[in-house]
Amino acid sequence: MTASSGFRRLGFVLLAVIAVATGVLTTAGYLISPDAVRTEVLDGIRSATGLDPILRGKATVSLFPKGSVSFADVVLGDADRPALTAERLTARLRFFPLLVGRVEIADVSLERPTIAVDIEAEGKSNWAALIDALARGMKPNATRAVAAFSEMRIDNGTIIFRNHVNKTIETLSDVDFSLAWPSISKSFGATGRFIWRNESVDASLTLADFPAALAGNRTGVKLRVAGAPMKAAFEGSISVRPTLKIEGTVAADAASLRSALVWTGQNPLPGGGFGRFAIKAQTNVVGGTIGLSGVNVELDGNSAEGVLTFATDGRQTLQGTLASDTLDLTPYVSTVRLLTTNQREWNSTRITPEGLSGIDFDLRLSAANVILSNAKLGRTAIGANLRGGHLAVTIGEAQAYGGVIKGSLALANFEAGIDLKSQMQFIDVDLEKCLGQLFGLHRLAGKGNITFNVEGTGESVLGVTRTLNGTAGLVGQNGALTGLNVEQLLRRLERRPLSGGGEFRTGSTPYDKITVGLKIAQGTVSVDDVKIEGSAVRLALAGTASIPERELDLKGTATLVSARQGASAFELPFIVQGSWDDPIMLPDPEALIRRSGAAAPLLNAVRERSARDAVRSAIERLTGNAPAAPAAPAAAAPAAEPPANGAAPAVQQ
Repeated sequence: MTASSGFRRLGFVLLAVIAVATGVLTTAGYLISPDAVRTEVLDGIRSATGLDPILRGKATVSLFPKGSVSFADVVLGDADRPALTAERLTARLRFFPLLVGRVEIADVSLERPTIAVDIEAEGKSNWAALIDALARGMKPNATRAVAAFSEMRIDNGTIIFRNHVNKTIETLSDVDFSLAWPSISKSFGATGRFIWRNESVDASLTLADFPAALAGNRTGVKLRVAGAPMKAAFEGSISVRPTLKIEGTVAADAASLRSALVWTGQNPLPGGGFGRFAIKAQTNVVGGTIGLSGVNVELDGNSAEGVLTFATDGRQTLQGTLASDTLDLTPYVSTVRLLTTNQREWNSTRITPEGLSGIDFDLRLSAANVILSNAKLGRTAIGANLRGGHLAVTIGEAQAYGGVIKGSLALANFEAGIDLKSQMQFIDVDLEKCLGQLFGLHRLAGKGNITFNVEGTGESVLGVTRTLNGTAGLVGQNGALTGLNVEQLLRRLERRPLSGGGEFRTGSTPYDKITVGLKIAQGTVSVDDVKIEGSAVRLALAGTASIPERELDLKGTATLVSARQGASAFELPFIVQGSWDDPIMLPDPEALIRRSGAAAPLLNAVRERSARDAVRSAIERLTGNAPAAPAAPAAAAPAAEPPANGAAPAVQQ
């Protein structure tokens, strides 16, 4: 037998098989009633969903060349509140069972369906009948098995979640999903995409044991969600009896945590930062509490480890403890500006911390190093508590400015602005760096302690300064008043009281000790006790200062400590006025005139108009134009600068 004759016979056999199959299908099309097929398909859908289909459109049955049944305008569930409506439901039939007159569904597709999921009290859903039907049908001794179609497709659908307990509604649109129905194995899988809040999301879900999941028992689960705002994945196990319990590993990341939180419906966070974010942790969910252990979190380049707990029952609450090697807080305070751009006025921009009202938290943070704008802190421990829009920050200890910071800061949000309360202690800090960075004061150098207890309200930093009340104190040692040479001024005026101050606003005035006591009422500082003691100069100040205007109005006495044994100290009253960034210090002119022997009679003459001869004599001495005496044999000597003791110089006759 030749090869060609063999191929010829094989071809005849294949043609015969095809002809028989075509004949069987054609005959089946006449032997099987379309109404019976339609009824069988409806029974299969009822068995699979536990819901009665309501047909409001035309039904089409096709048995050749492909077996399928199509229903237009289908409703599942209550006609008033349907669980599912679809423009078209199409069931594709299996080929070989159809040859022997048996109807079996291969897969089901829903075109433009609207699926409503209603969550009632105690977690009950309008899809409870579907779950119960699936659970009953998958039991080994079930009298009627679930329809064994292997796939269900959703094309261009809409899913609406209604939580009647929390009164929230979420909508997923453009839903395209393929559900691998567990007709053969126990697993269940769903893969597809949808649009939520104007963002496209790819998602997949796998349940290792679908019958166990339907019964509420423990089963393995894998979940992947990926969208532009955020990506998340979970792998572990889940059970719902007797209560919801989830265990496994969760990982998530986002290009911007701020944007991701807004996308999920949270209030915008105040301040700056909250950009690049990633987290990985072991998850334990029991009821409405999510526990995260072995947390490794990254935010804005900062890395931290610890534990977190998130409670969703009632008001959302986050608790936890995190530790970091280096913590850069600069991004979060970058938008907080106490002063204007020119650094000479308080910021009048309205403070809007709305993001503090969406969640409560109680966090403990510790770091070996902390960076805060231009400040670098050492070992730091901070506690932050937010409840009902009231933020309380407690600094257990922070190594900063060469010393230690302790204290608390409370910030409450209300309609007209914020309410601020602060109690702080700065122990053995660098005064120039500390006062400069916190308050814009750059005139005091040295080491010392600062304490203040203040409170105020307002809609801006400027508004808060106008209502400040409290107390403040400073004790420093071995430092200097920079940009002000008081000793040089006093020595010049001691020698020549009327010579003018000259240029003394350079250099510095060293001190051994400085003591400052302040009382604050409605933004006005009462300077009751300010003493500066040095080896060459002593200063005492009193008066007032305006915090909102950043202005000084002080009077004081500067004392030049004489180095000569038994010599009296030179004292000079003075005033300090102007901006506290660049104040003007002026000696008391009356005191200088009194100290000048030549000018003292002039001051007395101003007060006693009868002393005109003394005035004329004083003017002549100051100008050096005194006329010669007529009987004198020689001209009078020119006037000389009076001695420092204030006595008038002798004049030769």
